[in-house]
Amino acid sequence: MSKTISFLDLNNYQPLDSLTPENLKEIAEKLVVLELKKGDAVFKEGDKDEDHIFLYTGNIDLLKAGKTLKTIEAGTAAAKTAVAHIIPRNLSCVASSDAIIFKVDADLLDLMLAWDQTGSFQVEELSSSDDDDDWMSHILQTEAFRRIPPANIQAIFTSLEDINVNVGDSIIRQGEPGDYFYIIKSGRCMVTRKNPGSDEEIKLADLSSGDTFGEEALISEATRNASIVMLTKGTLSRLSKQDFLSLLNEPLIEKIDYTAAKLKVNSGAASWLDVRLPGEYESVHIKAATHMPLIFLRMKLKELDPMINYILYCDTERRSSSASYILSEKGFKTTVLSNGIKDVPPEDLEGSNIAIDQAGI
Repeated sequence: MSKTISFLDLNNYQPLDSLTPENLKEIAEKLVVLELKKGDAVFKEGDKDEDHIFLYTGNIDLLKAGKTLKTIEAGTAAAKTAVAHIIPRNLSCVASSDAIIFKVDADLLDLMLAWDQTGSFQVEELSSSDDDDDWMSHILQTEAFRRIPPANIQAIFTSLEDINVNVGDSIIRQGEPGDYFYIIKSGRCMVTRKNPGSDEEIKLADLSSGDTFGEEALISEATRNASIVMLTKGTLSRLSKQDFLSLLNEPLIEKIDYTAAKLKVNSGAASWLDVRLPGEYESVHIKAATHMPLIFLRMKLKELDPMINYILYCDTERRSSSASYILSEKGFKTTVLSNGIKDVPPEDLEGSNIAIDQAGI
C-alpha cells in the first residue's frame, strides 16, 4: 500500500517548517514514503545515504553496538527533526513497531532552504547615487570589488553586456532560474515579491544607479526569489552566470577543508559560524560554533565581530557560500568550510544527536 503525506503534515517537522507552502508542496511531491514492519532496518551505522529521514507513525529504536540507546515515538518532540542525521551514520536504527517513515532528498532541501533564506532586500542598506554617470565609481568603491584581483575587474568590465530598458520592462521574474548578475548604469527599478498562495505583489525596495542585483540566485543555484521591473528608462549592464561565478564570486569566496580549518580555530586565528536553522544547529553542530541563521544574517550583522575571520558552514556549501558573499560585501573576512559539516568527525561535534551516541559509549 502506498502512503501519501500531505504538505500540511510536513509543517510539523524541522527544518521543513521554515519552508514556504509552495516549496513544501514540491517536497511532498518528491519525498519517498516507506512502510516498515517491526524489526525492519531504517539505516545501519556507517551508511552514507544523505537523505533526511523523518518518522511519521510508529516507533523506532536508535542502537549502538546492538544496544538500544533511545526509542523515538511519532508525534513527540524527538520526532520533529530528522532521525540521527549525521553522515556517515553514527548509529543504527530499526523499527520497534510497525512504522511509516519518509525520506527527503538532502540536496533538494538545502537548495530550498537557501532560496527561502536569501534575497531579502534591506531598503536601508541600498545606496543610491544622484549622478547616473557615476555608476562605475560607485561599484568600484564597494567592499566586494576592492577584494577582486585587478585582472578580474578588467575582465568583468570587458565581459559586461549593456542593454537598454524601458518603463515597465520585466528584468527578472520570481521563480525563474538565475542567468545574469546586473548593474544599474542609469534608471530606477522596483523589487517586488509574491507570497505563496497570493497574487498580490509586495514592494521590497527601489534600486537606482550603481546598485546591483541578481547575485544570490547565482551563488545558491536557486531560482529567483523576487521580481524586478523598470520604473524608468535606463541602461543595465549584465554579466552571465558563468562569468559571474568565475570572475566575481570565486575570488570573494575562499574555501578551506576541515583539517586546515580546525588548525586555524585552535590557534585562535578563526572562529566557527553555523548559518543553518536553529533546529539543525540543536541537533548537531561543531563544538564552540557561533550560531547565526542565514535568514537573519543581514539583520544581525552588528552582533558579529568584523575583526574575526569566520569559517562558515552549513550542510553543504550552498548556504555558507551565500552567507560568505553577504558578509564579504560588508567587509568581513570569511572562509567557507568545504563540503559543509559532513566532513567533521563525530568527536568534534555536539548536539542532541551526538548526546544520544555518547550516552551509549
